[in-house]
Amino acid sequence: MSNKCPKCQHVNPDDTVYCGKCGTQFPSSEKIEVTETIEAPKKELTRGTKFADRYEIIEELGKGGMGRVYRVEDTKLKQEVALKLIKPEITIDQKIIERFRNELKTARMIAHKNVCRMFDLGEKNGIHFITMEYVRGEDLKSFIHRSGQLAVGTAIRIAKQACEGLSEAHKLGVVHRDLKSNNIMIDKKGNVRIMDFGIARSLESKGVTGAGMMIGTPEYMSPEQAEGKEVDQKSDIYSLGIILYEMLTGRLPFEGGTTLSIALKHKVEKPPEPEKYNPRISEDLSRVILKCMAKDKDVRYQNGEELLSALSKVEKGLSAASKAAPTIKAKKEKQIEKKWHNSIAVLPFTDLSPQKDQEYFCDGMAEEIINSLTKIEDFKVVARTSAFSFKEKDIDIREIGKKLNVNTVLEGSIRKAGNRLRIMAQLINIADGYHIWSERFDRELEDVFAIQDEVTLAIVEKLKVKLLRGEKARLVKRHTDNPEAYNLLLKGTYYRQMLTAEGFKKAIECLQQALQKDPNYALAYSGLAGVYCAIAYYGNVPPNEAYPKAKAYVKKALDIDNTLAEAHAALGFIYTHYDWNWAAAEQELRQALESKPNSALIHLYYSWLLTFTERHEEAIFEAKRAQELDPVSSFINTYAGLTFIWASQYDKAIEVLRMTLTLNPNFYLPHFFLGWAYLGKSMLEKAIEEFEKAVNLSGRMPWNVMPLAATYYKLGKKAQAKKLFDSLKQRSRHEYVPPMVFFYDHLISGDLDQAFEWLERACNEHDSYLGWCRIVPVDYYHIPDEPKFKALLKKAGFE
Repeated sequence: MSNKCPKCQHVNPDDTVYCGKCGTQFPSSEKIEVTETIEAPKKELTRGTKFADRYEIIEELGKGGMGRVYRVEDTKLKQEVALKLIKPEITIDQKIIERFRNELKTARMIAHKNVCRMFDLGEKNGIHFITMEYVRGEDLKSFIHRSGQLAVGTAIRIAKQACEGLSEAHKLGVVHRDLKSNNIMIDKKGNVRIMDFGIARSLESKGVTGAGMMIGTPEYMSPEQAEGKEVDQKSDIYSLGIILYEMLTGRLPFEGGTTLSIALKHKVEKPPEPEKYNPRISEDLSRVILKCMAKDKDVRYQNGEELLSALSKVEKGLSAASKAAPTIKAKKEKQIEKKWHNSIAVLPFTDLSPQKDQEYFCDGMAEEIINSLTKIEDFKVVARTSAFSFKEKDIDIREIGKKLNVNTVLEGSIRKAGNRLRIMAQLINIADGYHIWSERFDRELEDVFAIQDEVTLAIVEKLKVKLLRGEKARLVKRHTDNPEAYNLLLKGTYYRQMLTAEGFKKAIECLQQALQKDPNYALAYSGLAGVYCAIAYYGNVPPNEAYPKAKAYVKKALDIDNTLAEAHAALGFIYTHYDWNWAAAEQELRQALESKPNSALIHLYYSWLLTFTERHEEAIFEAKRAQELDPVSSFINTYAGLTFIWASQYDKAIEVLRMTLTLNPNFYLPHFFLGWAYLGKSMLEKAIEEFEKAVNLSGRMPWNVMPLAATYYKLGKKAQAKKLFDSLKQRSRHEYVPPMVFFYDHLISGDLDQAFEWLERACNEHDSYLGWCRIVPVDYYHIPDEPKFKALLKKAGFE
């Protein structure tokens, strides 16, 4: 006998499962009990509608081979869950429904922090559905796509959590059978959650799958699974090995044009060694990956515990290995450049008003459009700092586009007379200098929100940007309908960005007035939080005074709108620099990035957090993302250089910081961090030269004076060091000087008792600089490795 393919008519041997020509799976000869034809819901499941008289639709999360998935509110239990509507063609066989029901009974027994809970299988009007725990976060496939190759430490942490979840399921006799990066969620706290246990097996009976459908996903299948043989937990180990390969290399080991071609590769081809695509992968880690992917399942790790143990051993050696050969790593490591199909710079609008008094309004209009566009994933929007750096400069628009590395630029003008506005907007193609779109708006002032929406959506339409679920709603979301409140917010933002004491004072006044106009203006509250964070970090106000105010304003903002990226970013900043709560900070910053994935500042905040937790490779990556989004910002580029200092890559830091000084030679921060880089190379005279420049350019800010005095002391110039430290003590009588300044005064001079007292004060006051100093790589700046110092830091939450 022979099997003729129903799709291409190719004749195959009778025991063949898949067509040898096109890869189609053969239907079974088993009789299928068919129920009556079921139609999909005729009424579209849009936001606010109800399904099964119980589940109120919030948004569609996606669709796949089984059907559509929605985020819904279970109005009976008053909680959000995920609702998966199963395609009618899958449920025509009653045997499948019974399998679903039986498998879900077992899957519901899996109660583990790394496994998404399955709830129930239901049916309404002929439509079968599954309810499960809703996990707020991002699937691993998307995370890899967005990030490129993951840092080794990150990939291992994710794989270890997946091992723990799999181990729990395997103990209960549940094998996933369709483990892939799409089925692994990273939640807001950075925890792994494995999805869809109990579903793949339900489709395993012969005759259930039609042409083109198969159990599992070809790219992640074990050899025995691809052959249609019985599978066990070692098949899941194989799939996890592929996921680990994918995380670290940014690619899959086996790909092909048909299902059969991929299945054959799993069976007979040796996977390319992962270090071929990522030189950061050690030999030990490579062996772990390849053992997971052994063709013979008896050669693989036999269970999740074995694999977890192997990964833990590799993880222990990471920090030691990176410290042993930092220069080699620096040579091999390559930046993963994100390829942008669409990119834009929004320039500040020109003020054509008769009185020339609308600069803040013109800047604010452009900034609002930038803020909206940064919410679109995979759309590069140059940050405000870089886009505004060309303000009032007579430079050809095409030259600006080339300098910012974008393919389109939006420019415009505003003329305001009384309550009337005339706004001109033009979208220009950098390649040829021609207009893609232009429009004139003659409106009343209260129409300003509608104009912003029109301009933003026109850009999206003309550039053919594909919006993902929920993105359009976020683009045109308004936080106030009060034009006066909006106007005051623009003024407050304008003054805040001056980063001066007078600017901060005016910003607070404007934002508080905005709240008088609209007490529910979430952006005004988050704006005030941002001002107080900046005052605590860059001003001369004790952190115990400024940060609690910032936190109170953040809470009010989130009470009004818990999706506000600016508020989550501010809270992440507070948790990082004041509370020293790394887990909470990461949760907030990741949520902020979900709402505004192309915000340079949020990527920078996240980079700081990663530095504090000594995840230096990831910190460098995030800083580079910030650079890409804000390429001519001296501030962003400076802190990108700093990430290399903490990773002990001093030559790379010097290269980046010198480049930054070409953007703005009079900016004190690059000089300050250059001094630290030279300290790392033991080039004390060069360090003093840069520290002196930083002190003079910054108006002798206390924190800048400290390393200059300390370096004088290390060079034997003790009189000069004492003079500087004494001047700081004098200043502390009438202005705030961070306690860590005096901690280092006594540490460098060898007075450990006094140093301890100042460190204790820094802990009590939550000195913003204590987080940085805890991990400073320069040897003689290390906090003493003594019991009382360790105990103090542990009490403060650092150890």
